[in-house]
Amino acid sequence: MTKEIPIYMFMGFLESGKTTFAKETLLDRNFTEGARTLLLVCEEGEVEYDEAELKKKNIFVEYLDEADINTEHLLGLNDRYRPELVMIEYNGTWQLEKIFSIRVPKGWTVVQVISFVNAETFDVYIANMKKMMIDQLNSADMIIFNRCDENTRRAEYRRSIRAVNRRAQVIFENKDGVAQMDDEELELPYDINEPVIQLEEEDFGIFYIDAADDPDKYLGKKIKFKAMVHRPSNYGQNAFVPGRFAMTCCAEDIAFIGFKCYYGGTKTLSDRQWVIVEGTIQKEYYPEFEGDGPVIYADSVALTKPAEEELVYFN
Repeated sequence: MTKEIPIYMFMGFLESGKTTFAKETLLDRNFTEGARTLLLVCEEGEVEYDEAELKKKNIFVEYLDEADINTEHLLGLNDRYRPELVMIEYNGTWQLEKIFSIRVPKGWTVVQVISFVNAETFDVYIANMKKMMIDQLNSADMIIFNRCDENTRRAEYRRSIRAVNRRAQVIFENKDGVAQMDDEELELPYDINEPVIQLEEEDFGIFYIDAADDPDKYLGKKIKFKAMVHRPSNYGQNAFVPGRFAMTCCAEDIAFIGFKCYYGGTKTLSDRQWVIVEGTIQKEYYPEFEGDGPVIYADSVALTKPAEEELVYFN
């Protein structure tokens, strides 16, 4: 059997902190534990690697141009270094599809992708380089916002990330290097402890994010909300998705969001009808969440007029 060679990949734009993190991980934290490591650097920033010090720890650095991201070149590097571990500092302006789609040496397996974001420039990049930023956020297993301060809109950024990437762990790191995990309690615009949770039209986006993050919090709760009908072709006759079209500050496209709903009267429902749903929240496995997510068992589904605003937001 081919031995697995784990790949750890760091992404981010210039001055996002990925080189500093890599240096600290490789040298100070001794992450590789002496394993023969190939460090592929696709961008030269202000922070430089001390190749001599890295070599003492059995870490070998190779600098790549975009033209070097091809199977033949990577096969040559694998033959030259015979790595037990590979780390890639990827250039934030290069297409991610290229590195993920090419044939890599046997055994090379991506085990973690970390995306670094400079909190001071996040809004600028979202406004001007949205597609590149979305690609990085959507592909990451962990997202680290660094250079945070008291003005950083953490809750807003966190909800925006959750809208495009449900699986990623989000970390906010202050300017002093102290990290705060993504465990901030989301302030809800509705009362979850009421006998029936009543969602206003504009609250659906917040509900979707919070319920998907923590379905157990909603388990057994009664809920009432307005939504648009969507009937996926792979759903049975007793299920549909009541949801809304949504957009975030960092979403490239508008997307339809919602949770599966079981209801015996779906034969009378058609796509894009507006309904008032009343029911109880339970949970079941969702492949896209890689775990359990909310489902709704409806007691009633009644036709109604469209929402005043076509889109909902997560902020």
